Amino acid sequence: MQHMQPLEIVLVVKIALTLLLWSIPLMLIPLDGLRKLGFPVQQPEIFLRLLGMAYLSLALCYFFGLQSQQDKIYPSDTVWIGILSNGGAFAVLLNSGVRTTNWKEWGSLAKVFMWISLFATGMICSSLVIFGPLR
Repeated sequence: MQHMQPLEIVLVVKIALTLLLWSIPLMLIPLDGLRKLGFPVQQPEIFLRLLGMAYLSLALCYFFGLQSQQDKIYPSDTVWIGILSNGGAFAVLLNSGVRTTNWKEWGSLAKVFMWISLFATGMICSSLVIFGPLR
């Protein structure tokens, strides 16, 4: 078995988190289930489902980048998409969680989920910068 390079590890983690934390839940969890977890859910439902599909598309982009990296081809487009996507998400989550009181009235599980998302997007963005352009 071949040893994975750091960028490959980052992409594998990113694919897993994108699917498990963001894409699949947004596409499949019923609105009542999201409410029970403490998320304030707005209508129409279609926007949550479209966002889940957009995350699934990003996961596919990361998968193609992983394949390129394993073939010893640096996946520049994938890395920059990841830096923008995760860096932007980190900034939005940081502003929402720290500077505003948006999560104040959310349920405990929803708040934990958002803090995990904040940490995950920040770490992935940083890792992509370190093992991508700064490599």
